[in-house]
Amino acid sequence: MQDAEDTNSIVSRGDSRHEERVKLMQLIFAHTFLDEDDQFVMVDSDDEQYADFLVEIKKELPEIDQILAIQAPERPLTEINKVDLAIMRLILFEAKHQQTPPKVLVDEAVEIAKEYGTESSPKFVNGVLGKILFTDGTAPQIEENDAPKKDDHESR
Repeated sequence: MQDAEDTNSIVSRGDSRHEERVKLMQLIFAHTFLDEDDQFVMVDSDDEQYADFLVEIKKELPEIDQILAIQAPERPLTEINKVDLAIMRLILFEAKHQQTPPKVLVDEAVEIAKEYGTESSPKFVNGVLGKILFTDGTAPQIEENDAPKKDDHESR
């Protein structure tokens, strides 16, 4: 992962930090389909650089998942969209290990949710992470015009 200084600015599409987060989210997403005893195999040689990250986050998933279960009791982990779950796991792991401001993390999570999640993903991710990362329980509000367009998901 990059220096905290690199992560202290808001990341946008096309930014290398954004792209790195997307790649990590995709790896976490893929990992959700493996059995506990399965080893995560890197298919792409570029993925090898993320192997240490996966080992570390796998160790912390029980703690991260417990936090998510407490903050979103109406949605058991097994019922949360796997993309949303991967995004939130990534952001909570980063919140613990980086000095990235919570607003930056939530904004980035919402952007990734808009790109890869469902229509309701940005709002759900924003709400859950906001409860966890903001001490007063508030999170940045998502504007209606920020909602993903249906065409965005059909082209993927």
